[in-house]
Amino acid sequence: MKETDREAVATAVQRVAGMLQRPDQLDKVEQYRRREARKKASVEARLKAAIQSQLDGVRTGLSQLHNALNDVKDIQQSLADVSKDWRQSINTIESLKDVKDAVVQHSQLAAAVENLKNIFSVPEIVRETQDLIEQGALLQAHRKLMDLECSRDGLMYEQYRMDSGNTRDMTLIHGYFGSTQGLSDELAKQLWMVLQRSLVTVRRDPTLLVSVVRIIEREEKIDRRILDRKKQTGFVPPGRPKNWKEKMFTILERTVTTRIEGTQADTRESDKMWLFRHLEIIRKYVLDDLIVAKNLMVQCFPPHYEIFKNLLNMYHQALSTRMQELASEDLEANEIVSLLTWVLNTYTSTEMMRNTELAPEVDVGTLEPLLSAHVVSELLDTYMSTLTSNIIAWLRKALETDKKDWVKDTEPEADQDGYYQTTLPAIVFQMFEQNLQVAAQISEDLKTKVLVLCLQQMNSFLSRYKDEAQLYKEEHLRNRQHPHCYVQYMIAIINNCQTFKESIVSLKRKYLKNEVEEGVSLSQPSMDGILDAIAKEGCSGLLEEVFLDLEQHLNELMTKKWLLGSNAVDIICVTVEDYFNDFAKIKKPYKKRMTAEAHRRVVVEYLRAVMQKRISFRSPEERKEGAEKMVREAEQLRFLFRKLASGFGEDVDGYCDTIVAVAEVIKLTDPSLLYLEVSTLVSKYPDIRDDHIGALLAVRGDASRDMKQTIMETLEQGPAQASPSYVPLFKDIVVPSLNVAKLLK
Repeated sequence: MKETDREAVATAVQRVAGMLQRPDQLDKVEQYRRREARKKASVEARLKAAIQSQLDGVRTGLSQLHNALNDVKDIQQSLADVSKDWRQSINTIESLKDVKDAVVQHSQLAAAVENLKNIFSVPEIVRETQDLIEQGALLQAHRKLMDLECSRDGLMYEQYRMDSGNTRDMTLIHGYFGSTQGLSDELAKQLWMVLQRSLVTVRRDPTLLVSVVRIIEREEKIDRRILDRKKQTGFVPPGRPKNWKEKMFTILERTVTTRIEGTQADTRESDKMWLFRHLEIIRKYVLDDLIVAKNLMVQCFPPHYEIFKNLLNMYHQALSTRMQELASEDLEANEIVSLLTWVLNTYTSTEMMRNTELAPEVDVGTLEPLLSAHVVSELLDTYMSTLTSNIIAWLRKALETDKKDWVKDTEPEADQDGYYQTTLPAIVFQMFEQNLQVAAQISEDLKTKVLVLCLQQMNSFLSRYKDEAQLYKEEHLRNRQHPHCYVQYMIAIINNCQTFKESIVSLKRKYLKNEVEEGVSLSQPSMDGILDAIAKEGCSGLLEEVFLDLEQHLNELMTKKWLLGSNAVDIICVTVEDYFNDFAKIKKPYKKRMTAEAHRRVVVEYLRAVMQKRISFRSPEERKEGAEKMVREAEQLRFLFRKLASGFGEDVDGYCDTIVAVAEVIKLTDPSLLYLEVSTLVSKYPDIRDDHIGALLAVRGDASRDMKQTIMETLEQGPAQASPSYVPLFKDIVVPSLNVAKLLK
């Protein structure tokens, strides 16, 4: 209180100080005093009124509590009186038991009277209901069935209320209405038949399907009502709940499963394409059924049934089960492809679930895979294993078939440009193409794996091809009369190498994505080397054929017969040109190399004839005549190979220039210049050896001992450096053993 007084005094002082800040305000002190007095009186009056109001409220509350206490005492007395009266009336209640029984009996009799008409007409209603079911009037039949069940259930409920333990009367009622359950089952059978054919019925007679749905809805409502009553009374009529809605979906699910399984019309034994046909029929049936369900069936069912969604799930589950069954069978490679293509691509394509007529109700993104990733992986592994075996067998068979053609007496076919070829590359790459196209239908990853497999097997195949071509050449060389068309088929083998190269490039370009090409190329063995080796062996075999025919005429070169006027070179040119008329059917890359090799080899053989010392010129006239003949023949060969190499854009003169250079050494008339001429020859042809020079001097026949010694010593100082473009000629020429000491004498 002291603190409050101090705050009040401080507040008053502050207010007075605010009022009396100027001298002129002192005149108003009395006025201020009166105003404050009025305020004080007003506050005191309000306080008194408030206290009086509180006192009145307390007084009223005490009065009400006193009244309540009196009321409680009165109620307590009344309860005591009621308890006393109840104890006195117990005996009276016991004496009213007969009245109670009479009331219950009256209730039962009233229910019996109420249902009397229905009870007597039960047999007639049963017959009518049976007739209506047979006539297909399902709604009317169900209405009468409901009346029968209602009468039965009402009587049984009254009996249950009166005496739930009296099974005899319950059995009596159940027996009297025994036909009701049979009618219910018969009606249900008709409903299930309609539902099993619902996709057909909805097109022909949608009202029938609507009637079935209405009946099921009625039964669902009755089930709900009875179950609610069961919670209160514990009574459930026989046969309830029927759960016809649940059974309806079970029937539809079974129908869908049967429809999917029933589409297999063939077996592998009767039709190799059985699985493809089976899957195509499934696709067509499922798509048609879902379109009908979306456009027609949804109009026959209440929205909360979500009939299209449920049917979609049923079809998806049935398809998944069927695909699992098919995947578990021992499928062949083409069957695995058909299955995976259908499951991974066709099912989610516009041909089926992405069909515009199913949008937007069908969202492919929400559908679970028909086959698990593990099953798909196992199928792919099986497919790759089977495909590997098949490719190996196909390639072996293709090669065996091609080998049979090699021994035919008829020439091989030519392509559109006139080049000989066999059917082997076309067969091989057609097979690869077919398998890659099939793999591409499944996935990009499988396509890449199949391409790698094809290239790997191609590498092994080319090794066998090379061995077979080598055996073919060796067999021919043992008997050059057989086979009759050896040259033509060897040309075809060479051309096949180019075709294989082009086909491999084309295959990789077509089926390999740029981003993975490098990786696949690294993992795939290079086949160009093998193909070049096959072609090289083939060209070598053909040239061997040429030089076997030229052998006799090459042996005439640089002999007395040659010097006296042999036409060996003429025959050589004619023979080479004749062979190269056939070789014109070799494709350009190999023909170009073959022409160059033939040119080089003819020149080498000519030089070998010189180095074999078949002749030794005895006079300047002979040397001049022989050298001039060599120059003429070099020009003949030059002309021939220019003609054969036309279109290749190559310089073919270098080889024949070697013959001219050797002829110049032989033709030289001044022996003192022989050292200089030989030195020039050695500088131009660094691979020439001392035995070659010795043989050349022996052919010339006039080199002095000192000159030979000088030339040999010069050669021993080391060969000249060859230019990078120089093609060695002399290194392949072996000179018959020559006693150098004897030569120097």
